[in-house]
Amino acid sequence: MTTKLTPTQMAWRAAQDITDGAYVNLGIGFPEMVARFQPPGREAIFHTENGILGFGEAPAAGEEDWDLINAGKKAVTLKPGTAFFHHADSFAMVRGGHLDVAILGAYEVAETGDLANWSTGPRGVPAVGGAMDLVHGAKRVAVITDHVTKDGRPKLVQRCSLPLTGVGCVTRIYSSLAVIDIEDGRFVLREKLPTMSVEDLQSLTGAELLTQGPVADLIVPEL
Repeated sequence: MTTKLTPTQMAWRAAQDITDGAYVNLGIGFPEMVARFQPPGREAIFHTENGILGFGEAPAAGEEDWDLINAGKKAVTLKPGTAFFHHADSFAMVRGGHLDVAILGAYEVAETGDLANWSTGPRGVPAVGGAMDLVHGAKRVAVITDHVTKDGRPKLVQRCSLPLTGVGCVTRIYSSLAVIDIEDGRFVLREKLPTMSVEDLQSLTGAELLTQGPVADLIVPEL
C-alpha cells in the first residue's frame, strides 16, 4: 500500500501537466527528474540558467561530457537544435517572461503562494540563486515537495517562516500526498492518495484545505 509518493512519482505527476512545446526550467534536485517523464506525443524544451536551451536526456554512466552540464552540475546530452548562450542572455530569457513553466523544490509554501526554498544555517541552501528570477519570470510556477518535513512538520503553511524566494508566485503544488492548487490565497485540494481521507491530509497541512467538488484520486505508476 502506497503511504506516500516517491520523488520519482512526484516528478512523473508534474510532467503530465507540461504542454507540448512548453519552455521549461527545472530546479535543482527533485524537479530535475521531471524531464524523464514527458508524456508520449509531447516534447518540452528545457532551459537551464547556465546557458543551454533544448538539451536532451542524461547520458549513460561513463559517457558524460563534463563540459555539457545543467545548472545543477548534472551531465546532459545535445539534441538537434540545442542552443548555447551567455549566462546573462539566459537570465534575460527568464526575466523577459519567455519561460512557460518553472518547477522548483521547496522548504515551505504558504497558502498565499509565497515560496521559501532556501535557508541560512549549517544545512541550508546558502543563497537564493536564480530561483528568485524564475518565480517571477516564468508564466507558471509549480513546486515538487514532500508534504511534511522529516520530523513531521507541515511544509504547506499559512505563512512561511523561512526567507522568501518569491511572494505570491506558486500556483500548483505536487506533494508526496496530494496535488494542490493555490487560488485567491487559499489551498485548493485537487487530488489525494486514495489511501488517505481529506481529514487525514488536513492534519498534515498547516493551513486550511478547501475542496471544490469531488477530489480526484492521485494515481501514479510504480517507478
